[in-house]
Amino acid sequence: MLSILKNRTYRHLFIAQVIALIGTGLATVALGLLAYDLAGAQAGAVLGTALAIKMVAYIGVAPIAGAFAEQLPRKAMLVSLDLVRAAVALLLPFVTEIWQVYVLIFVLQSASAAFTPAFQATIPDILPDEREYTRALSLSRLAYDLESVISPMLAAALLTVVSFHSLFAGTVVGFLVSAAMVVSAVLPTAVRGPKRSIYERTTKGLRIFLHTPRLRGLLALNLAIAAASAMVIVNTVVIVQARFGLDQRSMAMALLAFGAGSMAVALALPKLLERLDDRRVMLVGGAILVAGLTLGVWLPSYEALIGLWAVLGAGYSLAQTPSGRILRRSASAQDRPALFAAQFALSHACWLITYPVAGWLGATAGLTAAFAGLAAIAGAAWVVSKLIWHPRYEHETVAHHHDDLASDHPHVRQGKHHAHPFVIDDEHRKWPHS
Repeated sequence: MLSILKNRTYRHLFIAQVIALIGTGLATVALGLLAYDLAGAQAGAVLGTALAIKMVAYIGVAPIAGAFAEQLPRKAMLVSLDLVRAAVALLLPFVTEIWQVYVLIFVLQSASAAFTPAFQATIPDILPDEREYTRALSLSRLAYDLESVISPMLAAALLTVVSFHSLFAGTVVGFLVSAAMVVSAVLPTAVRGPKRSIYERTTKGLRIFLHTPRLRGLLALNLAIAAASAMVIVNTVVIVQARFGLDQRSMAMALLAFGAGSMAVALALPKLLERLDDRRVMLVGGAILVAGLTLGVWLPSYEALIGLWAVLGAGYSLAQTPSGRILRRSASAQDRPALFAAQFALSHACWLITYPVAGWLGATAGLTAAFAGLAAIAGAAWVVSKLIWHPRYEHETVAHHHDDLASDHPHVRQGKHHAHPFVIDDEHRKWPHS
């Protein structure tokens, strides 16, 4: 897997990703302490509002940013967004009012909502070989999982010698190093499509999603993924400390078990995907998530929780990691930024649904009800995904007929009935009936 780091451009972008992730992790810890410093016992409400603002920014800004990504120089866009994020992190220690936190968080997360899909859409152009791209996806998954472990540990170590305000300095450094690594990379020139209106560019990724069967299946599977991860993120602390009466270290170990399950699968995925198709692997991952949430209804002990969280981590990685491969082959190079932005927005819309469900059910009806409710959501989403995402849609070359194009159109020079690798674009606005 690490052999792809021999590619200088990808290596620099991967380092940029890792450093920025660690910086973001430090900011997450510091933001919680800042909220308590400003709001005291109401810190939970402040953090909850900040997370809601984050999701709104991700859902609303990503498609708009994706519309402009194909028209702007890649390097200049990515570096500018890193600098915006660094500037916001620099300002956060100086806020004195809660509303200032909300404004800065919206700007920070809006910049992230623009940066992340544009960054993700660049990688397939750098690594056109599917095997190398698969390794890159697994490596990226490992980076996210390791960040969830390293950042809290690093924050804890730093807090023994500095105040929490200094953690924001680590975030600033992270974004500046990320910008420097992007500057040092030689990025391929983005393929620009024809001129379109702002509305067409903004909605293009969503239209590709809705008219591509495998992407509609991916959207349903995103909801199952969100249901399982929401249970882990929202309710681990409640399960460990309220139900089993254990300490914060035990909570950290439970989250580590989830990350370890995810990392183990991420390491195995490149070889696995050489033998099995993406659809089968992702649906197996989704089924594991449904089964894991269902088993959680009868959770007997902390030791069982550790095992269950490791299983859910494995299912999460199986269902989530190959999604980049699905997106890569479902759009032309010029449409990839819009499609990655749509996936970013739609997947976070799923979390915007499941986070409140996980918290509300757990608080009002109990953890058993939370497991059961999220298992029902995940199960229904998995069934819908399996029904929509039929194996016949996995054929790369699709025979189709163009009644909608004039006989002298360049695309039908070889005849109105033809076959080629099929994606939704200006000449192909609907999937052929089969």
